[in-house]
Amino acid sequence: MSPLEAIPIWRSIAGGALIGAGAALLMLLNGEVAGISGILERALHGEGGEQRWRYAFLAGLVLPAILAGPGSVDWTASLPTVAVAGLLVGVGTRLGSGCTSGHGVCGLSALSPRSLVATATFILTAVATVLALRAWSPP
Repeated sequence: MSPLEAIPIWRSIAGGALIGAGAALLMLLNGEVAGISGILERALHGEGGEQRWRYAFLAGLVLPAILAGPGSVDWTASLPTVAVAGLLVGVGTRLGSGCTSGHGVCGLSALSPRSLVATATFILTAVATVLALRAWSPP
């Protein structure tokens, strides 16, 4: 069974609906874009006025995994590989002036041309990475 077959489709639909609802509520109630990298950066550096909502938002991202557990996690990469990948994601969010949540969810819904380019870049880079890894990996 492939990893995609093991995940019921309803979980993906529910997760996407919750992300969209959270982003919409944050915009409606606070007038803020739900860009995780920006929220995290401003929370860590104390920038941008009121901080409590940022801490609450970030806690809401982490608490469900802490309370319910992450499920079955099968790490196929070493810890150094995961650490380097995380650092590259961080560098990418700085270079792209935002992350997939900010550009892909909020920016596209606001019809931002910059977010369209950023999201297309995310997707094309992911496709290229998968194709390269499949080409270079032994069968």
